[in-house]
Formats: sequence, structure tokens, C-alpha cells
Amino acid sequence: MEQIGTPVGSYAPDFELPGIDKHVHHLSRYLEKWRGIGVIFISNNCPYVLSYVDRLKKIQSQFHDQNFTLIGINSDKISCSQENCLENMKKFARDKQLNFPYLWDSTQEVAQSFGAQKTLSSFLIDQLGIVFYKGCIDDNSQQPAAVKQPYLQRAIAAPTNRAAIAL
Repeated sequence: MEQIGTPVGSYAPDFELPGIDKHVHHLSRYLEKWRGIGVIFISNNCPYVLSYVDRLKKIQSQFHDQNFTLIGINSDKISCSQENCLENMKKFARDKQLNFPYLWDSTQEVAQSFGAQKTLSSFLIDQLGIVFYKGCIDDNSQQPAAVKQPYLQRAIAAPTNRAAIAL
């Protein structure tokens, strides 16, 4: 399928996806409630995701009281079959104690609409639905203690900064 992508400064594509909580989630509903939203494409088995889970939980905890939420979206068609994906996602979320919504993009259409080409592709969306950040979470995927550039956290903390960091 052709990669579509959403550039910084454009409206984020709305979505309607099932979550592990048995509800259907719409980006438009999140925009009604939250000042900012971080969409992060994750999967249950990616080693990079596993190294970032605690950092994502920390980001969610750090900014939740500032009317911000992360949303994890799994668009991994390789490790998820129709029959077991949501159950595996529920187990992953429970085992890792995720503190943010975890949704399933079974057709990969949402990932393609955003232009997410790999796990941990990160997008920040303001309350108007405009993508104001597209980039990396930070500068060190292996060692959380060695992070020097917490890109995502800086972008969340300064939502008036509408510059993308393309890494």
C-alpha cells in the first residue's frame, strides 16, 4: 500500500479503532477532552518498544495532569492475527502496566495515514487536531539513563513550538 503521511502543520487523520478496553476510540473524542495528544505506534514484540515502555509510562504520568495523554497504536500485522491480537495486546498492557490507551490498527490504514513507517513513530497533536511534532522520542534507544535529548518531552512541554525534529 502507498505511504500517505501527515506533515507537521496539517490536520491529523481522524481514526476509529478498537482498544484493549473493548471500546472504540476516536481521535476526535480525544481532541474534545485533551489539550494535547501523543500518538505512538508500538507493538508487543519489538525490542525497541520494550526498551521504551517505562519511558512512555513516565511521559504519560508526567504530563497527564497538564491535560495531555498518550495513545499507543499497534499496527503490527506480522505478530498479530485477527484471532489473538487484542488478547495479546491486553496481556502486554497488563504485564507492562501501561497507563495509556492501547488501540489496534488491524488494517494499518491509520499508520499509513500518519506516515508511521516503524514502531515508535511519534506524533504530537494539539487540541485543534494539528500535528505539531513528528519525530523520535529521544536520542538513545538503548540506555534511558544516557538520554541527552528528550525530544518528545520537550515538544509536549512547549506546545507553542511547532517545529518538527526529523530524525
